[in-house]
Amino acid sequence: MKRIYFIISLVSCSVLILEISLTRLFSIYLSYHFAFMVISIAMLGLGSAGTVLSIYPKLKNISNITVYALLAGISIILGYVVSNHIPFDPVKFSWDRMQIFYLALYCLVLSIPFFFSGLLIATAFSVRSEKSELIYGSDLIGAGTGAMAVLGLLNIGGPEYAVLTASTLCFIASFTAGRNHPEKSRIKPRLFSVMLIAVNLLIFVIHPDFINVRLSPYRPFSLSLKYPGAEHLKTYYNSFSRIDTLKSPAVRFAPGLSLRYLEPLPEQIGLSTDGGGMNAVTMADNRVALAFLEFLPSSLAYEIKDKVNVLILEPKAGLQALTAEYYAFKAIDPIGKKAQFSNGIHPIRKKAQFELSNGVNKIESNPLMVKIIRDDFGEFSGNIFKRNTWTGLGRSLLNSSQVHPVSKKALPGFSNGVYDIIDLPMTGTSVTGTFGIAEDYRFTVEAFKQYLRALKKDGFMSISLYLVPPPRTELRILGTVIDALEQDGAGEVSRNIAAIRSWDSITMLVKRTPFNEGEIKLIKDFAGDRRFDLVHYPGIKEHESNLYVKMPSNEYFKYFKSILDPETRALFINNYLFDVKPVHDENPFFHYYLKLKNIKVIYKVMGAKWQYFMEEGYLMPVIFVLVFLLSALMILLPAIVKYKAEVKKKNNLNLSLLSYFAMLGIGFMFVEVTLMQKSILSLEYPAYAFATVLTAVLISSGIGSLISSRFPGLRAVHILPVIGALVLVYSMVFPLLLNLISPYPLKLKIPMVFIVLMPLGLFMGIPFPAGIRLIGQINEALIPWAWAINGCFSVLAPIMTIMLAMALGFKTVLWLGAAAYLLAFVSLRELTKGLKSYAGRK
Repeated sequence: MKRIYFIISLVSCSVLILEISLTRLFSIYLSYHFAFMVISIAMLGLGSAGTVLSIYPKLKNISNITVYALLAGISIILGYVVSNHIPFDPVKFSWDRMQIFYLALYCLVLSIPFFFSGLLIATAFSVRSEKSELIYGSDLIGAGTGAMAVLGLLNIGGPEYAVLTASTLCFIASFTAGRNHPEKSRIKPRLFSVMLIAVNLLIFVIHPDFINVRLSPYRPFSLSLKYPGAEHLKTYYNSFSRIDTLKSPAVRFAPGLSLRYLEPLPEQIGLSTDGGGMNAVTMADNRVALAFLEFLPSSLAYEIKDKVNVLILEPKAGLQALTAEYYAFKAIDPIGKKAQFSNGIHPIRKKAQFELSNGVNKIESNPLMVKIIRDDFGEFSGNIFKRNTWTGLGRSLLNSSQVHPVSKKALPGFSNGVYDIIDLPMTGTSVTGTFGIAEDYRFTVEAFKQYLRALKKDGFMSISLYLVPPPRTELRILGTVIDALEQDGAGEVSRNIAAIRSWDSITMLVKRTPFNEGEIKLIKDFAGDRRFDLVHYPGIKEHESNLYVKMPSNEYFKYFKSILDPETRALFINNYLFDVKPVHDENPFFHYYLKLKNIKVIYKVMGAKWQYFMEEGYLMPVIFVLVFLLSALMILLPAIVKYKAEVKKKNNLNLSLLSYFAMLGIGFMFVEVTLMQKSILSLEYPAYAFATVLTAVLISSGIGSLISSRFPGLRAVHILPVIGALVLVYSMVFPLLLNLISPYPLKLKIPMVFIVLMPLGLFMGIPFPAGIRLIGQINEALIPWAWAINGCFSVLAPIMTIMLAMALGFKTVLWLGAAAYLLAFVSLRELTKGLKSYAGRK
């Protein structure tokens, strides 16, 4: 059994590495919107193993563990290669009905490795139920180890390398299992395992084309390479992104450039994140060529402020950082504006023309973006990220006292109100208006309150984004900013906001205090000189807007007026086609705009294309329905085929069994997924939050399971109300603890979160193996069915978590998780009675 525990740990580690790697692959293959499907695919595979074992009990043979581990390893690498060549592409849903079949095939192929790992673990539970705590502990500890190890693997190379590692771990497990069986019939699997390990190592070294990550031909990166003369330069990876650099005529990045500017743009290098979001780094060796920056709507704030202390949040490839440096240098030496300096060196000051000033600070969430531009395009970009650049989530860093490793300077905290301008560029070289279910803590009411407090009294917050009709993103931004201003004590908020638009972008300026007459005049002069349309300023009249880039209904002026007016705001938001109400940290799905009641109208407005709904997140309820039907089939099939006689008998055994393991699956996943989401804000990166919480919960739950094997009292029914109470406590205390640790460096926050979650995890690891042990004492044949029930409801829970969080908030989801554990308590009492009755009849 000691060797079996080790094998279970290896296989569980392997499938967790695969699961997290698949979230990265889905983001690259398809888009981030599909990554949520991975957990459901994994749990569906694990749960279906219990259904198969229930119907075919002969498979529950401990000697089969060698084969199951081997098949898991084979299916991991084959599943990856096959899925990489299945022509599934959500873009084609509009015209190709075969995509539905491809989607089903895609999910089926990727669920097979989880199916074989489920066979292995469920078999161990079935034949050694008295050791269920040790089996479960080995399973969870191995999985928790894999959750943390995968971050290192993804930082080393692409997700394909992590998949190969996962496959290799299964082959090592198979080889180890084979040593338990020296007889001749067991030698072949061992030799086969060694051969497959060698094959994986060979693939690792050679890296043939068939393991390269496939990109949809409709992704912006793929489309950019189709232009004449386009060239792919290099691919970079870290644990949560892939960035490709390229040269292409498609890379022309000047959002909203005034039609009055007729000169060519400087050379630009494209940077594509996960094959999708495109940005560009601009050559900065010629000041004359950079004059186009003065003709961008996003330069409005810099035209108003002369000597400024600037903070740029999410500069990406650095256009706004370059803009800030351009205006900072212009303020110091306005004559130099008209001079062309070779190599960017000022002939009098003898300094680099765009050397970073202390007044321009940048916070970029993706450290890989900063590293690429700083190391590979430093001179090309004017060294825009050489100094005063931090990586992480802006909100967290604003509330910290971290010291930059190069400049040795602490980033000023927002409570000091130190910035003249806070710049939030929301633009890239590719325009998109669909973001789906991705959480985004950068644009909540709480986030904007932090940004406003970081401004000086007369400072500006500048927000720039593309116009993607029908209007929704800009309207939600406006409503969210208004809420933040009102909570910050602003009076008539229409006096604190100004906005201008170009032909394809809009820039909003927000102040803590009302705009004065001088500022309003500068805004009007800037817009008029460059032929930008005024959308709003304090006192604007309708005839002053919609002059240059005319729209039939002047909708932006009317929409802004309706939202800015307190008397019409609520009615407008309630009646608007899309959901544009402000979002909060409790439900930070900023880019989710759909209203179910308007689905028919939206379908017509969006060109009668169902593709839009899938991109916006409506695929989630569709997947939920499909998964629900499959789960119901997997749960009912054993009852109909194998346990038909027992089901016909009038007892509560089946209902209690269904309810207990179902509630454990729902409760565990509700708590785990919600804690991940809540940790993103503090841990700054979704990948780190996912890995930290998953590792903490799984390892501590595994330890709790192991401890319960030594202390039988922990397996009593009263442990479930204790867990429910703990979840309620965490729903209130955990956000406060996250706020307390937020100012600390990331290397300290990760172990802090781990320690905070340990007590809850210790208790959460006890109920499942206790239930397995209880069933095993009466009838071990029911164990696979219990495994299937738990797995199937664990499939539904992640999707339910997001859907409920959108409607009710994450705190409510935690409360529902606590309620699930209380229902499990009631079910366990009934299950105990039912099992005793069942044993008496047997």
